[in-house]
Amino acid sequence: MSVLIVIPARYASTRYPGKPLVELTGATGEARSLIRRSWDAAREVSGNPRVVVATDDDRIRDHAAGFGAEVVMTSQTCRNGTERCAEAFDALGGGFEIVVNLQGDAPLTPPWFVERLIEDLRAHEVAEVATPVLRADAAALAGFREDRRAGRVGGTTAVFGADNTALYFSKEVIPYTGREDYGAEEGTPVFHHVGVYAYRPSALGAYARWPQGPLETLEGLEQLRFLERRVPLLCVEVEARGRQFWELNNPSDVPRIEAMLAEMQVA
Repeated sequence: MSVLIVIPARYASTRYPGKPLVELTGATGEARSLIRRSWDAAREVSGNPRVVVATDDDRIRDHAAGFGAEVVMTSQTCRNGTERCAEAFDALGGGFEIVVNLQGDAPLTPPWFVERLIEDLRAHEVAEVATPVLRADAAALAGFREDRRAGRVGGTTAVFGADNTALYFSKEVIPYTGREDYGAEEGTPVFHHVGVYAYRPSALGAYARWPQGPLETLEGLEQLRFLERRVPLLCVEVEARGRQFWELNNPSDVPRIEAMLAEMQVA
């Protein structure tokens, strides 16, 4: 029943080159790199999973090894984190029941998100992949809308069916609500997709062999490759428990995440 957590990290990000090495200052004033904070988050997951950083860049390899991470070198031809996870899985010789992709730009991911993801994928009879979704509150929804108005690529939203399998993911705000006046304590019908995935090895191996489809190419969202091939992808609703969540997509996200670290008293 073994679990492998892979943190894919590449230096040549289109939107933010060198992003894994960007430093984020926590509540105590200590600065740690994005990849270090993502590794710290992975190490909090219970069950003693094996945690590795997967990269094609020597700078990231040297930095990650310097703080004690296990590093797997992957090729420069990987087009996204899922393909990099597939390469890392193969390089380690397989043998894991579930592979988790904890993307290197999600340092605020709470451990219970990943634990719930693993639990629900194990229990599901059909799903080959699982990913967490978080119901957006009024502030988060306003942030999504402001990013879109400013022309920034912010969070990803998800819609799913009655059986909780995904219907679609988008960088646009979906579904359309027609409302701007949600109260501070009111849940909205918009779900923020959290950039974590759990795969069964068969689905991960198949993904790496498939070409990119038109929806994945248009949205720039790797999980759409599964949906375009009708692979059941389970959306697991998780609870924030007072924690804030945001991914680092643009330079403007750095102060936002640092403010969250300070507010949550994360060192």
